[in-house]
Amino acid sequence: MSEAETTANKSLVQEFYDQVFSRGDTSNIDRFMRDDYIQHNPTCADGKAGFLELIKGFLALGPQIDIIRLNGEDDMVYVFFKCTLKNGHVNKVCDIYRLQEGQLAEHWDIIEHNIEGVQSRNSNGLF
Repeated sequence: MSEAETTANKSLVQEFYDQVFSRGDTSNIDRFMRDDYIQHNPTCADGKAGFLELIKGFLALGPQIDIIRLNGEDDMVYVFFKCTLKNGHVNKVCDIYRLQEGQLAEHWDIIEHNIEGVQSRNSNGLF
């Protein structure tokens, strides 16, 4: 995979987060996501319909997404972010995507829930 394709993949994921997670706009989901989107989050069904069902509930929580790092290599892109919900809970999240032909094809996530009260044992901080 070329550097230009890797850069395009990272740009697509950044735009996906800006539109869907930050603005709550799912109107362009066909441009971002393949019909056969594979989901590894155990609470979400495969495909666009599964994602749309999940994101509807997630957006109702009033998330504020602060991307800490977005990077990738070849067809894989990861997004590490702080997610602050309107109820005050804070989640530490890393989403990992595989892209295919310029669209999201597969997703994994790692989430630490409700870390707002967690104190670090060291001075490194949680983010």
